[in-house]
Amino acid sequence: MARKTLKIRDLTLRDGQQSLFATRMNQEQIDRVLPFYKDARFYAMEVWGGAVPDSIMRYLAENPWTRLEKIKAVVGDVSKLTALSRGRNLFGYNPYPEEVIEGFNRNAVKSGIDIMRIFDALNDVDNMKSTIQYVKENGAMADCAISYTVDSKFSARQKFRSWIHLKTLPHDIFTIDYFVEKALQLEAMGADMISVKDMAGLITPIKTGKLIRRLKEEVQLPIDFHTHCTPGFGLASVLSAIVNGVDIVDTSIWNFAGGPAAPAYELVHMFCDKLGIDTGVNPEAVSAINRELKGIREELAEFDTCKVFPSEFDFSKDKLPKEVNKLFVKAIYMAKHDREEELLEACLEIEKFFNFPEPDHLVKKAEIPGGMYTNMLAQLKQLKLDHLLPRVLELVPLVRIKSGCPPLVTPTSQIVGVQAVNCVIDENKNQPFFTTKSIQFVNLVKGIYGHTPFPVDPDFRQQLTGVREETPYDSKNYKKQENIVFEEYGDMKLANNEKEQLLLELFPTVARDYLLHCVEDAYTENIHQIEEEKQRKAREAREAYERLTPEEKEKRLLDGLYHWHDVSSYEEDLGRS
Repeated sequence: MARKTLKIRDLTLRDGQQSLFATRMNQEQIDRVLPFYKDARFYAMEVWGGAVPDSIMRYLAENPWTRLEKIKAVVGDVSKLTALSRGRNLFGYNPYPEEVIEGFNRNAVKSGIDIMRIFDALNDVDNMKSTIQYVKENGAMADCAISYTVDSKFSARQKFRSWIHLKTLPHDIFTIDYFVEKALQLEAMGADMISVKDMAGLITPIKTGKLIRRLKEEVQLPIDFHTHCTPGFGLASVLSAIVNGVDIVDTSIWNFAGGPAAPAYELVHMFCDKLGIDTGVNPEAVSAINRELKGIREELAEFDTCKVFPSEFDFSKDKLPKEVNKLFVKAIYMAKHDREEELLEACLEIEKFFNFPEPDHLVKKAEIPGGMYTNMLAQLKQLKLDHLLPRVLELVPLVRIKSGCPPLVTPTSQIVGVQAVNCVIDENKNQPFFTTKSIQFVNLVKGIYGHTPFPVDPDFRQQLTGVREETPYDSKNYKKQENIVFEEYGDMKLANNEKEQLLLELFPTVARDYLLHCVEDAYTENIHQIEEEKQRKAREAREAYERLTPEEKEKRLLDGLYHWHDVSSYEEDLGRS
């Protein structure tokens, strides 16, 4: 009987470092692990998109396109390189016109991307349509993600207080049917695979099993499962996805896994061994990568959000203790029989044994992404209002429902989080909610970002934006970023090619600073080269003059072939030497 297979998408170099170390890996650190990745033979490697382009320009003064191209040069076609983008929003908070979307995707594929994971913060498939088209036209695969989220939950007290603001409290929006329907719509649009993208780690093992079974029954495409470990469901939900027939799972390597990141590949591999499943990955190469990652993590200590290293364990040769081996067997049994509580208990014991971070119970209770939670807390601390965090969390469901129940994924998670803080500020000033509002929240309610999962109340839209009807994004209002010409730098342009112009469009402020730095460096280098060329020519002229006889020197000078300045300079140099 043929051994079952499971494909693995490694997240270490993008999602892993973004979740744990604020995307601070530099090119030298990336270069150190790439030869081992070539031997590891992961089905795919997520290496780009997300916060990578912004962060490496902002903090490392590195070129995002160069990073992608260097990874491709080493890994080649052994593993498919993947990136993450937000459809029409790409990397910004606002939608972009088609020429920017087309240019970005064409250049991303040209620079090495084989699979573009496309998602939309509202699960509005219309916002993903053109990206699917451009990715496929340029020869890459369109991985279409449905952003997993849960309905807003209200306590009895919240429901009573919310009645003032809401005529009805919506419920049963984000059902299994909802996600399956989105997957079917994306399949009809030309998706090559479907990903369940659980950015907050909120999907439980039972819901994972139900969703994967339905998707495998109704969608004729490979299904990928992506989650995080923040609230403590991650490993158990991945195991549930595997036993229910998922085609691909996303993992990070040991020292870049757990906590806010994805589950560790090594733990998944050990489960697969017991299930008779082949991942096609080379364990020795993964262990070699992990050894390098430990040193890199130590170098990134100031950015480490967990400060907790998992135990030393080489899964390619070390044996599991008997009691831990029993936990693996128990977890598999419980996953196969949908016994969620015992499955979670076994998986958490496994992670505890290997010293992975414990679940974040605050995030679990609030049912929001960890990044959203920490951003709200940081905003409150800046205002010296951090004691009001419980009230902010209480208002998140209200803000979310008023804005159409958006999934809490970038950028809507940050938009909703900031607005919840704004509502608390209003409350503290005895002002009505939504007196203080961000332009992004206004645009979300207005319809600029697309169709929300639940209709926005027209009266609220009128109150907040001045219009009753949903108003979609109009590319006519888009203003292209100016490509400045610097006279002081010899008329050099800020962006010298299409890729640099795209960086300027996608990251206006960050790219402007980065590209200006590049212009200054290029100008300095150019001046240095010009000066070196002058010196070379002068040196050659002097050397040629030195080889002449006295008669030839006099004749050349009289013929004007040498300038007296060259000769005098040469004689001065001789005198100095």
